[in-house]
Order: sequence, then structure tokens, then C-alpha cells
Amino acid sequence: MNKDIVEGQWKQLAGKAKVAWGELTDDELTKVEGNAERLTGLVQERYGKTREEAEAEVKKFFDDNR
Repeated sequence: MNKDIVEGQWKQLAGKAKVAWGELTDDELTKVEGNAERLTGLVQERYGKTREEAEAEVKKFFDDNR
């Protein structure tokens, strides 16, 4: 997904991200600002996933929410 589009729609998507990854705080999601790399890092850290697993989850999330 286009980076600018994601960042522009992030306020709407942040609620869906909160549902997908409930352990992430609203503050963390606000700081992500739609940046897939930042979100991947948070998912990896919070859920103890490998980088590849977190990247796949984040990619699927953005693909599903185009």
C-alpha cells in the first residue's frame, strides 16, 4: 500500500489496528503514524514474534484494509 495513503488514513486505521493488536496502546499507535516499519517493530517487540512474522502480519493488515 502506498506509504502516503496509509499515513493519511492512519487515524481511521488505528482503531482497526487496536482490535488486531490489543496489547498496543493508543499512544503507541498514534506515534506509528501509519509507518509500517514502526508498526512491525512494535508488533515484534510486544508479541515476541520474529521480524518475518511481524512483517507478514502488518502487510496482511494493510492489504486487508485498503
